[in-house]
Order: sequence, then C-alpha cells, then structure tokens
Amino acid sequence: MRIELTRFRVREGARAKVDEWMAFLNENEDAVRETLEPEEMYVETIFHEVVDNVDYLYWYSVQGESGQSVNHSEYWLDKHHVAFWKECIDDTYPGEDLTPRVHMVPQRVEAAMVPLVCE
Repeated sequence: MRIELTRFRVREGARAKVDEWMAFLNENEDAVRETLEPEEMYVETIFHEVVDNVDYLYWYSVQGESGQSVNHSEYWLDKHHVAFWKECIDDTYPGEDLTPRVHMVPQRVEAAMVPLVCE
C-alpha cells in the first residue's frame, strides 16, 4: 500500500481556476468514484493552503501498489482532471513529498483496502 502526501505549487493567477477545478470534482462525485477502482485509490483528499500569498495544493492518498495512473486513464473525468492539472499546477516547482512517520488505521479497514476483483 502506498500512503502519500505531496505538496504542489499552484501557478500564479490560477486560484480561480483551482476553485473551479475543486468545484468540478465535488459536483461530479459519482464520476470521480468510478475512477478510483482502476487506480486502486482507497482514499484521496486534496487540501489547499496559502503561504506568503502563494497557493499550494496537497494530495493525500492511500493507494494500492498496482493501480492505474491517472495519466493513462481513458475516463473522460480523468482527461478533464489532467487538463486542469496542466493549467493550474506550476511545473517549475517540483512536487514535494512529505514522509509518513506513523500510519494508523483499524485492522478491519486496512483489510478492506484490496483491489476489486471483477469476475
């Protein structure tokens, strides 16, 4: 299982577009959920922070080891998501991965975090 928290810098002047992006994801919750199984994404949360008038987005995720990358997805929502990413995330500042120190989850919840087996 991969547990990640990564900080990304938002492009200058893209705050309104980020707000639109987050609203889009919230308004399309059912479509978002459809994309999670192929990615083996068990938890994905996006946080926003402003430091010295610079916007940052933080992605927290708990994901299986062999999930499909959003960049290789054919889902319409993932294509939209990648387009927003390219428009909003400042690629001149590499994402910063934070290091997990402790992982705490009830055993029954962790046991349920397994890839969906389709018959």
